[in-house]
Amino acid sequence: MLRKICRGVCLIALVLGAPFMTSAATGQSPMRWLAHDMQRPRPPVVTPGKLALPALAPSDAVIVFDGTDLSNWRDAEGGQARWRVRDGYMESVPDSGYIFSAGKFGDVQLHVEWATPVPASGRGQGRGNSGIFLMGLFEVQVLDSFENETYTDGQAGAIYGQHPPLVNACLPPGEWQSYDIVFRRPHFHEDGSIARPARITVLHNGILVQDNVTIWGPTTWLQHRAYERQADKLPVSLQDHGNPVRYRNIWLRELPESAEPSGLAEQPATTVTLSPEQLQKFAGAYSTPLGDAFKVELKDKRLRVHLKTGQVIDLIPRSATEFAMRHTAGKIEFAVKDTGEVTGFTMHLGGEKYPITRLAAQP
Repeated sequence: MLRKICRGVCLIALVLGAPFMTSAATGQSPMRWLAHDMQRPRPPVVTPGKLALPALAPSDAVIVFDGTDLSNWRDAEGGQARWRVRDGYMESVPDSGYIFSAGKFGDVQLHVEWATPVPASGRGQGRGNSGIFLMGLFEVQVLDSFENETYTDGQAGAIYGQHPPLVNACLPPGEWQSYDIVFRRPHFHEDGSIARPARITVLHNGILVQDNVTIWGPTTWLQHRAYERQADKLPVSLQDHGNPVRYRNIWLRELPESAEPSGLAEQPATTVTLSPEQLQKFAGAYSTPLGDAFKVELKDKRLRVHLKTGQVIDLIPRSATEFAMRHTAGKIEFAVKDTGEVTGFTMHLGGEKYPITRLAAQP
């Protein structure tokens, strides 16, 4: 990450299409720890289970790199990427610069396999350093963190400068490793202010290292940078940090836009009003042929059914004999004789019908 002082500024500004250093960049970081604090507790080391790599892409995946060429990648000026391709992987070439996917993406599930140089060379941030930038702005750090000390918010699996990984799941130099990333893009109000910040989940070698954490702003170095209005979709970027880090088998799945939860769904407003006297005739004890007990009661001028599981569900009248089950795509149809006697009901739920018989009233 050290090279970002001379390279990251201009590249991220290029993606944004606006000057990098703005007044928003002077905002205070929301983190409790200062960035890159060597006193910040180290994540525990966990040895990953052996994964079957390369991982096969699902049928709906967009293949971003298949190991044959860099036709899906561009340099910072939009020209052909200048990394090296051989033996099914691509390798960063010193001073070749960041590379950017030709496609632009927002919400994605991203799979990337990577390997750091062998033999290991350097230490700290100078050992096997690269990075994966979602939307070209938000970095998941790539680093040789196998028995290599550095600040925790800059080790492998970190959201650089913000969130250390939950554990250190790094494999030895030269071994192929995987990131599986679920990324949700930021959303903005009409005036350009942030409405919903980006969020990210990362599995490193099959181990959860970032659990749906909030990203505080675009990745930068030695300062916190606030959000600024950006496009809904931008390229994925890979960092050249001067180390020959290898990448292969990069694919992603575009995800539907996430929506804020709006609470439990309600049934449409009923157009039928039944009097307490009309409702009372349905109250009573019921049973299935296997002896499972149900109870229907009238309470606060509304019918309620007590299911065998112990749940109690309000019934909303749709007609004189048909009732919807609140919050549920199901209904209950009462069987009523010409004399007005209720003999039972049929529960319609999940495409199935469950006949339930009314029990005789106790003397």
